[in-house]
Amino acid sequence: MRYNRLGNSELKVSEICLGTMTFGDQNSEADAHAQIERALERGVNFIDTAELYPVPPKAETHTRTESYIGSWVGANPGRRDEFVLASKVTGRSRMLPWMRGDAGELPQLDRSNIERAVEGSLKRLQTDYLDLYQIHWPDRNVPKFGEARFDPDRDWDANPIHEQLEVLADLVEAGKVRYIGLSNETPWGVMEFVRLAAEHDLPRVVSIQNAYNLLNRAFEDGLDEIAYREEVPLLVYSPLAFGHLTGKYLDGAAPDGARLSLYPEFGNRYAKPGVEPASRAYVNLAHEAGLDPAPMALAFCRHQPFTASTIIGATSLEQLDSNLDSLEVTLDDDLLAKIDEVHRRFTNPAL
Repeated sequence: MRYNRLGNSELKVSEICLGTMTFGDQNSEADAHAQIERALERGVNFIDTAELYPVPPKAETHTRTESYIGSWVGANPGRRDEFVLASKVTGRSRMLPWMRGDAGELPQLDRSNIERAVEGSLKRLQTDYLDLYQIHWPDRNVPKFGEARFDPDRDWDANPIHEQLEVLADLVEAGKVRYIGLSNETPWGVMEFVRLAAEHDLPRVVSIQNAYNLLNRAFEDGLDEIAYREEVPLLVYSPLAFGHLTGKYLDGAAPDGARLSLYPEFGNRYAKPGVEPASRAYVNLAHEAGLDPAPMALAFCRHQPFTASTIIGATSLEQLDSNLDSLEVTLDDDLLAKIDEVHRRFTNPAL
């Protein structure tokens, strides 16, 4: 296991991060604890969660993931400093009127909502501090979760980024949050956070958590240079494209217990015409190289110079071990060139 520094912070995170969005739905509390134990045993020192989890989000299950992690932390009080713990505050969404218990109100990123969100996360996680606190998605109008274009006609009055940074600065000052990060953010958004932090002596974001995989390399269209030059490295989520890059959904297959078999509507961002032929091409390429498709896809994400950590999610210890075994896979220049050739034929079909 290698460890990478997050931006200009003191945090060094394992190149594989334990994702937890199945805890509380597909995984029980006992499953969650077993995964945490196994990940730590194998050198993972980074756990990522969110107040919204598990997903798909539901009123009756949201926040359960943090509670499951927190019950492990509470049962192992001497081990909190062994790992970097990250969570997220939910951005504005009309689909989540029940968020934070405010029936009929929209969760958003004003002072009251951010402060209540972090207090809730700390209580559920049974910790006094979060190493990394991320804005789950922007409070303003931006393309979200598979949308390809910005639509100015949908604009609204958003809570200013400067004000969001001021609240986060207070949380850092109070010792409740060590560092801050972004998620599902755009190039303009990252640069605005960086600019305002510098102008007003406010905390600087140290990471960005965005979708990135062989079917969606949009991060390379501007955010990659920003990540490098501004020291805001990528935390990759969805490196297997909801499982499409394993090949398990080819030819209309719906394996028992698979996320898209249980929640087919949840994978709409991948329900696009080019996804199947692109997935098949990458699966075939992996087999030609003598690799399983999943380790190849994970290794590709780790290989990128702008990546600090790749978030993996599993529903069993066997799947978790398999994902961690991908650390042994390296991609040579010839295979990377072949991957780029497939990318030219099927450019970002999941976007």
